[in-house]
Amino acid sequence: MAKIDILQMGPYPSWDIELLEKSFQLHPYFEADDKAAFIAERADVIRGIATRGELGASRELIDALPQLEVISVYGVGYDAVDLDAARARGIRVTNTPDVLTKDVADLGIAMMLAGARGVIGAEQWVRSGNWGKQGLYPLQTQVSGKRVGILGLGRIGYEVAKRCAAFDMEIAYSDLGPRDFAKDWTYIEDPAELAAQADFFFVTLTGGPATRHIVSAAVIKAVGPQGMIINISRASNIDEAALLDALEDHSLGFAALDVFEGEPQLDPRFLALDNVLLQPHHASGTVETRKAMGRLVCENLEAHFAGRPLPTPVI
Repeated sequence: MAKIDILQMGPYPSWDIELLEKSFQLHPYFEADDKAAFIAERADVIRGIATRGELGASRELIDALPQLEVISVYGVGYDAVDLDAARARGIRVTNTPDVLTKDVADLGIAMMLAGARGVIGAEQWVRSGNWGKQGLYPLQTQVSGKRVGILGLGRIGYEVAKRCAAFDMEIAYSDLGPRDFAKDWTYIEDPAELAAQADFFFVTLTGGPATRHIVSAAVIKAVGPQGMIINISRASNIDEAALLDALEDHSLGFAALDVFEGEPQLDPRFLALDNVLLQPHHASGTVETRKAMGRLVCENLEAHFAGRPLPTPVI
């Protein structure tokens, strides 16, 4: 029996390709020089899309594929998928939640510790010979016992809070409303008020139009010159221009970022700063988690075409 045709929006690890190719005929969109022609040649056979969170699937692409039935996202974020266009056509959309939650939270905590304790600069201090020439590295900032604010207490935010609790930190959060499972933590509705009461401000909420630039210039200012912003969510959740301004004039103390507008081509202003920790959008980047994500992408596609309930549906 002929394999079902799937449009592959971006590269996957080799183990995921092997898994997908057992059941599907992959069409690597990202390798095409003339992408419009690539789609036109395959429009009548493509029945599914395998994409990544940051690549998504636009309305234009969805409209160009009349046989499209399902979009399977490799990642927890699906804001780059035009859900309205998918709903209008009855196209199912899935993602890969839960399997990456702990790794993303782990990296958030690692960035907080690295930024607060100057891990990167201290390592360079040793390598450069400054330890021997100039003595001890400048004193840094304590983490234990400090105040943490978590913007978005979903799966990832909850795991961040649990880890912060192990550092005896004072935990507050903002979400759509108070969470029943967070009775030991303080609920603060307004993001700016939450930021004003945080030494470390984690951004862990979902992306999309509703949360675009929710971390505004006012919120960034509220974190203050002694505070740190850690973003392990979506770049769009922060007003990046305001963030850069605040880092440059030191009205914000520090930022630790795993996501950027226009990545991987980030604003060159970031590269001139010594009060920001830059990471290449790899919060879920462990072998274990990426394999689990790939399996779930495949399982969602297989379930759809077999007429079974989808393991992790979005719509």
